[in-house]
Amino acid sequence: MNEAARHGDLLQNGTPVGMSADYQGAPGDAAQGRELARGFLEQVQSVHGFPVSRRAMDTVQLVVSELVTNAFRHGSGRCRLDLRLAGGCVRVAVWDASPVLPMPQAPDPSRIGRHGLEIVMAVSRNFEVRRESTGKRVVAAIMLADDPDGNIAGHRL
Repeated sequence: MNEAARHGDLLQNGTPVGMSADYQGAPGDAAQGRELARGFLEQVQSVHGFPVSRRAMDTVQLVVSELVTNAFRHGSGRCRLDLRLAGGCVRVAVWDASPVLPMPQAPDPSRIGRHGLEIVMAVSRNFEVRRESTGKRVVAAIMLADDPDGNIAGHRL
C-alpha cells in the first residue's frame, strides 16, 4: 500500500486527491459528469495507486449522473460537481442554487421514474444533504474497493 492509500485521501505532500467541474444544465452535462468521474477514478488508480473495484467505477458514475440530473431538474439549472477521496471512499458532492432539500418518496412499485434519490441512498456508504448560504449540497460516499470476502461495500445498516 502506498503512502497516499495509508492516509486515505491525501498525497504525501498533504494535497487532497480530487476533481471539480461546473455545469450549466446543457444537454450532455450529466454525461460529461460521468466522464469526469471515470477519468478521476482511473487517475486515482493508475497515478495514485488506490484500488478501485469495477463496482465502484460503475456506481460512482451512476451516482454522479443521478445527482447532476437532479440538480438540473430541481435546481437552478447550474451545479458544481466535486469528487474527493475520503477514507477509502470517493465523496461525490453536487451543489445547486435551490434551497429546497430533496426528499425520498415512499416506495411505490407502480411509480415510473423518480427513483434516483432512492438509488443513490441505497448504493452509498453515507449520504447527506445540507443547506448552504446559497442553495444546497448533496453528498454521497461510495466505497472504492469491495471487502476481502467479496461482499459489496455499500450502505451501512
